[in-house]
Amino acid sequence: MHSVYGRLLSRSIISGLYNCSSSNNSSGSSRTSVGNSSNETVSIKSKPKLVSAVAGFPKSFRSGKVRKGQIGDDAWLMKNIDSADILAVADGVGGWRDYGVDPSDFSLSLMRSIERITTVSSPCNFRNPVDLLSAAFRELLHSKRPITGSSTACILILEHESNNLFTVNIGDSGFLVVRKGRVVHKSEEQQHYFNTPFQLALPPPGHHGSALSDSPQSASQSQFAVQDGDVILLATDGVFDNVPTPILVAELSKLGGVKDQLCVQQTANSIALMARNLSFDGRYMSPFSQRARDYGIRAIGGKPDDITVLLATVAI
Repeated sequence: MHSVYGRLLSRSIISGLYNCSSSNNSSGSSRTSVGNSSNETVSIKSKPKLVSAVAGFPKSFRSGKVRKGQIGDDAWLMKNIDSADILAVADGVGGWRDYGVDPSDFSLSLMRSIERITTVSSPCNFRNPVDLLSAAFRELLHSKRPITGSSTACILILEHESNNLFTVNIGDSGFLVVRKGRVVHKSEEQQHYFNTPFQLALPPPGHHGSALSDSPQSASQSQFAVQDGDVILLATDGVFDNVPTPILVAELSKLGGVKDQLCVQQTANSIALMARNLSFDGRYMSPFSQRARDYGIRAIGGKPDDITVLLATVAI
């Protein structure tokens, strides 16, 4: 399955196309001292920031699209504005390909809509990210260009003022927050039944009654106070279906307190490559196969899929 060509292409993709430096200086946390009228020194706490990187692979090198913001049918967004850092992923549902629909169109359009809304809306209420997800979905619904398909979605927003991470998740993409070697916050999968996640959908004409379609309001939300050195992984199910959580935690733990963007990128690359290799291992008992057996489905091996990794460390 892995030819020499495939291995070389993997290395090229993972080391080049998805390198993405933090939009902030990655030198670490700092405090600024200023003098007041009494000649006293006042320490001003710096705002939090994310030192971030993205890596990934399309399921198929032949047909999978690879460009900024897109990996196969997955789409992603990394954005910094004055008041917040935003990380987001969406996983287009591949089954629409059987109906002549490009599954990546919906997921990429959703991410681009979120990017646009957070650019033009000032101020934006980041403390209720389901509103952002809802607004982006409405834009797709009313788009002049017909957009069809469906996807899962997960959005993480680090608000600088409060040091809080605000999250919204619908479906089976997800996130982990690791602190000092243990998971302190994570998302929960939303599944209708095995391998059928909650999803936002805009079915083509004639399929509205037969297609799964969940409301943005059905997404799960959370709020969590981050600390300096926390490590945040946001990924599509191509990662979580193939890499056991303890292994992910072990990799993330190596980054605790790291403020160097190159180190973050290297770890993102490592996780993406690990997920890719395991996904095509037919003898491996993957997390996906283990869950299948819980449902009485005899399965073994990884789950080939598009893989998207967004990784960040918190610097305060």
